[in-house]
Amino acid sequence: MTSAQAHDFTSLYRHGFVRVASAVPELRVADPEFNCDATLALARRAAADGVAITVFPELGFSSYTADDLFHQNALQAAVDDAVARFVQESADLPGVFAIGAPQRFEGRLFNCGIVVHRGQVLGVVPKSYLPGYREFYEKRQFVAARDAVSERVLVAGQDVPFGSDLLFAAPNVPGLVFHVEICEDGWVPVTPSGFGAMAGATVLLNLSASNIVIGKAGYRRNLCTNHSARYIAAYLYSAAGPGESTTDLAWDGQAVIAENGSLLAEGERFESNQLVTADVDLERLAADRLRMTSFNDNAHDHRERLKSFRRVDFELELPPGPVRLRREIQRFPYVPANTADRNERCREVHHIQVQGLTQRLAATGIEKVVIGVSGGLDSTQALIIAAQSMDKLGLPRENVLAYTMPGFATTNHTLTNAHKLMKALGTSAHEIDIRPSARQMLADLGHPAADGSPVYDVTFENVQAGERTSHLFRLANHHGALVVGTGDLSEQALGWATYGVGDQMSHYNVNASVPKTLIRYLIAWEVATEQLGEGADEVLRSILATEISPELVPGDGPDSGPSQSSEAKVGPYELQDFHLYYLLRFGYRPSRIAYLAQHAWGDVDAGRWPDLVPESERNSYDLPTIKKWLREFLWRFIQTSQFKRSAMPNAPKVGSGGSLSPRGDWRAPSDASARAWLDELEANVPG
Repeated sequence: MTSAQAHDFTSLYRHGFVRVASAVPELRVADPEFNCDATLALARRAAADGVAITVFPELGFSSYTADDLFHQNALQAAVDDAVARFVQESADLPGVFAIGAPQRFEGRLFNCGIVVHRGQVLGVVPKSYLPGYREFYEKRQFVAARDAVSERVLVAGQDVPFGSDLLFAAPNVPGLVFHVEICEDGWVPVTPSGFGAMAGATVLLNLSASNIVIGKAGYRRNLCTNHSARYIAAYLYSAAGPGESTTDLAWDGQAVIAENGSLLAEGERFESNQLVTADVDLERLAADRLRMTSFNDNAHDHRERLKSFRRVDFELELPPGPVRLRREIQRFPYVPANTADRNERCREVHHIQVQGLTQRLAATGIEKVVIGVSGGLDSTQALIIAAQSMDKLGLPRENVLAYTMPGFATTNHTLTNAHKLMKALGTSAHEIDIRPSARQMLADLGHPAADGSPVYDVTFENVQAGERTSHLFRLANHHGALVVGTGDLSEQALGWATYGVGDQMSHYNVNASVPKTLIRYLIAWEVATEQLGEGADEVLRSILATEISPELVPGDGPDSGPSQSSEAKVGPYELQDFHLYYLLRFGYRPSRIAYLAQHAWGDVDAGRWPDLVPESERNSYDLPTIKKWLREFLWRFIQTSQFKRSAMPNAPKVGSGGSLSPRGDWRAPSDASARAWLDELEANVPG
């Protein structure tokens, strides 16, 4: 037996994932031997595919549509023999199987899910709610779980736990606890799986029959995804398919796997012998439950019932060697690859930014804003938001007092773009050369650059950044305006900002919870959807093509490119935004973040790209490169940058990926050590 942490770095089981399956075998009505063979065939396929948990349909060993044949002794004897044979013949298969069969106990007949692992029956779960309406007449043949007296029964010669209060747990796979319910149990207002989830189950299984009528497939799909969202769990659903009696009904064999509100996989309906698989993220579920305090409060309110749950432990044998993750991990967690989803995301973020600024202006009674425009991505997006905020308030765009402030390293390219942008948007347009005041500051400091010496240290850089911010605040005083900040979430995370009298400070920052990758696609979306007109689109395309640079160290001349590259210093923003999302949103271990990054970014041809990324800009990163930049990110984020974030100005949160506001999503000590994170990275990531 192997534990998850003992696995190879490339195995999904090492990193908190588990492969699950929803199986739909072909069956025959009242033919348990045939149905056992079909179930075993799919169980073997699941085991060969590295699946840990497989769910089969309700009453799959007898067929759901046996009707009054359920009370025939011959059928029940054949079912019992078939179940015993499945238990015996599946003993050499790793993985857990939840099969459906009628079982007689205490002179009653129960509709049961039987959980089998390595030749052992771990437990038997009877159906809690029996439908007796429309086409369903289960109460004619079966009794409900509540009618049972015993808590243990004999199945396949084994004395095993019996009841709807069972949790099945694999302690060697952290977070893997599952609960079983049957068909109608998932349709009632308060489901057994809901209590199972609050008691600790992260994976919920539903063995179902459920005939098909017009519109029902979509309803079932929504039911499964909604359950997975409400219970912060994975939900596996398998419905009876071809082979059931069509005397009065038809059956489509719908197989669904959902996780926390998302549909991971669904089978082809009306097809038999299907095995639908998905890789469930147990660590993500655990992270969301840990943070959602109301989930735990709800569990507290039902603690007496939850205390009654019985836990059945087993050691799950995991497949050895590499098991490659099949689940798609988006390269850009803040930017959906799907065009329609991305457009909706950009539209929503845009409206949130405008709403934030307009509310702040309305609340203060201020009708003008001051903003520094560099010709880069961040100030471009902030200027667009400022202009459209004036539109919403019914004020002229000239009330946006936009200033470009060239310094010692400003290039003609960015300066020209800044002026073109201000003109295209119809804002006020001004230029203040900060070099004279910066030289005076350098002279006051006794810095050699005041006399023209090429000493381009951090003081030289921050004098320019500080001069710009100082001018903006005094301009705001002079004009009765509010300073709009431009710095983005990525820069905050990396500490890539000048503290205090610098670009870290403003009166209100519209970009503070928008990462650099999303800023880029917001601007690209504004071009693609012609939000601002052709005059603005041309300069926006030019800004999108400009290398990201603070332009604080002089190059060879104003017509040359920037001598500084932000990404050469702090890492590629597309990769650092990936790291930020998974650290901030879920608190993952560095080794897991590196694993996800390798899966997302290791192969340029794998997975979907946003259509706005040209092929020439589609990058890939190997594991050593990912490790290098993740190390840089962790050191900056945990150890060196928090003091800047602790004094951040107000800004609207735009996404569930989080913000770094000290009043909202992120409250952290300024003097923390990054050692635990860096040690984990070094110990568990090769390369």
